[in-house]
Amino acid sequence: MREGEPLDVLVIGGGVVGAGSALDAATRGLRTGIVEAQDWASGTSSRSSKLIHGGLRYLEMMDFALVREALHERGLLAHRLAPHLVHPVRFLYPLSHRVWERAYVGTGIALYDVMAAGARSIPRLPRHRHLSRRGALREAPSLKPDVMIGALQYYDAQVDDARHTMTLVRTAQGYGALAASRTRMIALEYSGDRVAGARLLDLETDTEFVVRATRVISATGVWTDATYELAGRENQTHVRASKGVHVLVARSRLSLSTGLILRTEKSVLFVIPWGAHWLIGTTDTEWEGDKLHPVATKEDVEYVLAHVNAVLVDPIRPDEIEGAYAGLRPLLTGTADSTAKLSREHMVASPAPGLTVVAGGKYTTYRVMARDAVDQALADLGGGAPVSRTENVPLVGAEGWSRLWAERGELALRHGLDQATLEHLLGRYGSHTSELLSLIVKDPELGIPLVAGDAYLRGEVVYAVSHEGALHLEDVLERRTHLSIEHSDHALSVALEVARLMAPLLGWSEEVLRHEFDAYSRLIEIQTEWT
Repeated sequence: MREGEPLDVLVIGGGVVGAGSALDAATRGLRTGIVEAQDWASGTSSRSSKLIHGGLRYLEMMDFALVREALHERGLLAHRLAPHLVHPVRFLYPLSHRVWERAYVGTGIALYDVMAAGARSIPRLPRHRHLSRRGALREAPSLKPDVMIGALQYYDAQVDDARHTMTLVRTAQGYGALAASRTRMIALEYSGDRVAGARLLDLETDTEFVVRATRVISATGVWTDATYELAGRENQTHVRASKGVHVLVARSRLSLSTGLILRTEKSVLFVIPWGAHWLIGTTDTEWEGDKLHPVATKEDVEYVLAHVNAVLVDPIRPDEIEGAYAGLRPLLTGTADSTAKLSREHMVASPAPGLTVVAGGKYTTYRVMARDAVDQALADLGGGAPVSRTENVPLVGAEGWSRLWAERGELALRHGLDQATLEHLLGRYGSHTSELLSLIVKDPELGIPLVAGDAYLRGEVVYAVSHEGALHLEDVLERRTHLSIEHSDHALSVALEVARLMAPLLGWSEEVLRHEFDAYSRLIEIQTEWT
């Protein structure tokens, strides 16, 4: 992306809302560009609970509109837009009080199901069911019998957040959008009093350049206040950063056939099946430190373990944690005393002509936020503005995925892979798995796992660079794969091998390769304060 023909829309921020805004604008036929200062999804959008859900706790807050909207989006993602990336997941909700709690929680979850069924054109997930204590223990033998009198079980969905966000960018590119990661906005450009583009810095080459655009959309999450400062405008609605920490333990560590949702004094705690691991979180504390590198502290990890261990027969020890990560939620300021109570509703504002700012919200409703942001940016066109189309735009890899899934056994046999590996690939790349398999046909060594017994293949590293825009070692180990949090050594044992697979594609010398390894090692030091 360089100076040239002006864009209709320039999006600043490559998280899920920015990526969704770029796709929304591009599919309306607008000449669109998107830039991200780091890697796609490098902030909040790779450090979530990795759930696509309505948010049961928002029912308790009487925020019915938000829950209904989120459940509609859940249905769209799971069945139409990204069925290869969004998958159903079961949760068990233990009940500890007789009679009233089953009625109270059961009514809420029943309403949850009814709201989900409201979008009749979208298939819905299975309905909830009531379980006795014995039935709940069959599903979750790791739970203490005396912590519950029974349970409810319901369905939501989960997603690989980083992969989904990156796939949004790829899909936008397929509709003609220009995209550049490692490119920071350093100033807004004006024509008179109207924002008419941005001055950008290419962090790879340390080169400044200007991109002209009729409209600029800022979707920078917890950095939203900085956009107002660049624009020289007073921000009436500030964004607070709330830190959420998750820990990972081996799947074999807990005897569960279902995820868990547990009430805490502040919010809820999830135990979520995640490949070969359980993902446990989250916390909800205000963060005023470095927004680029939020860290999980020892206190955060102790909080998570204390709450999950309260219901486990065999408590998890700190040395059994294989990974942990911290992310920042962008919450709109309000009168609440804690970040856990702040609204997840989003806001869209136009602080200056030609500039639109979108902030707040939750991952599940990114598409709605993106639609609203583009609608606001085009508001001066009135009835002549093209309308949003993203409700019917499948993401890269979605079309043809169901056919490949049905043929996965034959496909695995044809390529000399076991079926579990093929399912892993289909769940990450969808119908574009064929592109990855073509790489393996040309070089069979790319079909070898990076770590013995692990699902990630060497070919996925090559594909991350050749097709998915990975520019640095951390891009592959943290976001294109999740090796950094899924292995107790944080993937340091395979980091050099991964770097050597990337090197010829990116033109790295041995010196650059070593620099990449050292930079990744330093990043891991920052992120493992909790150990």
